[in-house]
Amino acid sequence: MSKVLVTGFGPYAMSPMNPAQLTAEALDGRVIADAEVVSRIVPGAYFESIAATVQAVEQEQPDLLIMLGEFGGRSMITVERLAQNVNDCARYGVADTAGKVLRGEPTAPEGPVAYWATTPNRAMVVAMRRAGVPADLSDAAGTFVCIHLMYGMLHHIAINDLPIRAGWIHLPFLPEVAALDQNLGAPSMSVETMAAGLTAGIEAALMHTADTTEAFPSRLQV
Repeated sequence: MSKVLVTGFGPYAMSPMNPAQLTAEALDGRVIADAEVVSRIVPGAYFESIAATVQAVEQEQPDLLIMLGEFGGRSMITVERLAQNVNDCARYGVADTAGKVLRGEPTAPEGPVAYWATTPNRAMVVAMRRAGVPADLSDAAGTFVCIHLMYGMLHHIAINDLPIRAGWIHLPFLPEVAALDQNLGAPSMSVETMAAGLTAGIEAALMHTADTTEAFPSRLQV
């Protein structure tokens, strides 16, 4: 049986409840397209997040790595296509969970400017939409710990020539977080809907060795 490793983060500066944690936990132990899903909650801290995920990869030996994070303000599940080699949480006025603030530093000074995700992203979006879950592609993953971990793991996989496909998915606020005064009016999505979308997306990733060329409309992701 093949294996899917799903990672998520816990609460952090901008969110007291992280949909990445709750959705990852909801998927843990499921079997999707004959693949076992194993979930891990990793630290929301620069470099620690990469070390913890590398350790999980070494332990679980997955065929597919799906990393989850929150992107408050987005109305859909968004599948990231590009990981840039830059960290800058100072621009958001926040620190990581260890209190570290980075201002333009690279994740890997010797690494390329960016990596493409190696998951079949278009096929995943199409599958989620067909499952009735709003989803879209994104080319702007931000410069916080999410992009850091996405880049770090794609770099680790590349330099070690590991047979693992890896990608990043951003999730909207949970309804409980969108109901907070500071977020009032922001879009949200339930854990049940996000888990249904991720199930369809993971199945598509497992079934497609190459991405689809099927065209579909997109919204600009900010």
